[in-house]
Amino acid sequence: MTEYERMEKGLLYDPADEEVLTEQMSYQDKLWEFNRLRPSQLEERARLIHEMFAECGSNIQLESPVHSNWGCRHVHLGSNIFANYNLMLVDDGHIYIGDWVQIGPNVTLATAGHPILPELREDPLLQYNKDIHIGRNVWIGAGTVVCPGVTIGENSVIGAGSVVTRDIPANVVAFGNPCKVIRKISRLDRETFFRGERIDWKELKKQKR
Repeated sequence: MTEYERMEKGLLYDPADEEVLTEQMSYQDKLWEFNRLRPSQLEERARLIHEMFAECGSNIQLESPVHSNWGCRHVHLGSNIFANYNLMLVDDGHIYIGDWVQIGPNVTLATAGHPILPELREDPLLQYNKDIHIGRNVWIGAGTVVCPGVTIGENSVIGAGSVVTRDIPANVVAFGNPCKVIRKISRLDRETFFRGERIDWKELKKQKR
């Protein structure tokens, strides 16, 4: 089995293997181009987004710069996604992001890990990758780190600065280091949006007309 095949199977492998590095480098130039486009170059940005990602829906807004080990080649996007500045995609494994996901600035989604045993981190430095799944309508706050193998359920909110080391269920608010579920999304969240401030539903409905 080649190192590339081991990588694809989620086994320990050598990420500095020549075949792996050659394949990886071939995808990074387009991301380099994307990060050097002006904000006003909307058509060119949209074209490159659809070329870079493994899958890509519609209405994707990514603020530059975006960083990615594999030039976003292993990232699967739904539709209506926004990601703020300095998104870090450690996409040696695959990252799946559902529709309507919102990602704050300086967020890291890291599929890659290294073994605890010290001798496996020396010549060669071995690595493994475990896929990340972000469900529909998730909001990930600024400065969050999502670790290898994590799944975040739909509609959940991850508070700023969290380190997500374990799966988070759907429909909850979670934050902390390590990230933990704090509460479920409740009826109160239909009434207030920030520290007791009321949601003005009548005005919001007018905006949707």
